Amino acid sequence: MHSFVELRVHRGSFLGLLLISHSLAVLAQRSTYLGFDRNDYPGDASLPTLRQSFAYTGYWLNNPPGANSNSWAGKRAVLKQAGFGFLVLFNGRLYKDLKRSPEAFGQADGRAAVEAAKREGFPAKAVIFLDIEEGGRMLPEQKAYIYRWIDEVTDAGFRAGVYCSAIPAKEGKSTIVTADDIRASAEGREISYWVTNDVCPPSPGCSIATSLPEPAKSGVGFADIWQYAQSPRRKDFARMCRNYNPDGNCYPPGIPPSSHLHVDVNTASSADPSAGR
Repeated sequence: MHSFVELRVHRGSFLGLLLISHSLAVLAQRSTYLGFDRNDYPGDASLPTLRQSFAYTGYWLNNPPGANSNSWAGKRAVLKQAGFGFLVLFNGRLYKDLKRSPEAFGQADGRAAVEAAKREGFPAKAVIFLDIEEGGRMLPEQKAYIYRWIDEVTDAGFRAGVYCSAIPAKEGKSTIVTADDIRASAEGREISYWVTNDVCPPSPGCSIATSLPEPAKSGVGFADIWQYAQSPRRKDFARMCRNYNPDGNCYPPGIPPSSHLHVDVNTASSADPSAGR
């Protein structure tokens, strides 16, 4: 009788472990969320279709790279009403602009990012990402700019992040990853990392499916967000990616290529990575 009772307990424990394992597996499947970003606002009419595939969207606080205006301005309430979370993004300066007074530029741009975030209605403690378009090892002027920008944002009550490369760049006989370089010199600053790596593999290319790659699979284990597809496809990096549209862009389900509403695709561990809702 004693042995029989002990056996029942063991069986119950085993079944309980199975249920727990199943629950954890289900939670793991739900812990990665799909999002998109693009330089131009997609238009109010496209939001219901985009929301069927994406939990969050990028949101520019200033003019995107190469643009003379920002079509995202004033759209936070519309996007929130449509159910989107946010990746709040501020376009940073290129190295050629930082050869003089990089810290002063970092201070001014950090303040501008905070003012824009407040104007758009984003709450305190939201994460604002600094868009760093250049890769490889950051030069001293770039680091001075980046860290001063981060300090301005955090001192104002927001949280700071960087959008940067996760692709190894050649440096002599070795390589350097931008995200690693920034983190190594951060001196304890709390920074959220949104990394881009559209090389196939590890990127699945223009894949918008239920099985989503985790940010840590980007090549940067501490990444919070992974941009794994860009539009248009970058031939120098993503030449092995075979599932883009013939025109070289990545289109979401339900969006015809004739609309030219192509997107960059991201995964994150949160449905609102910037906590912008």
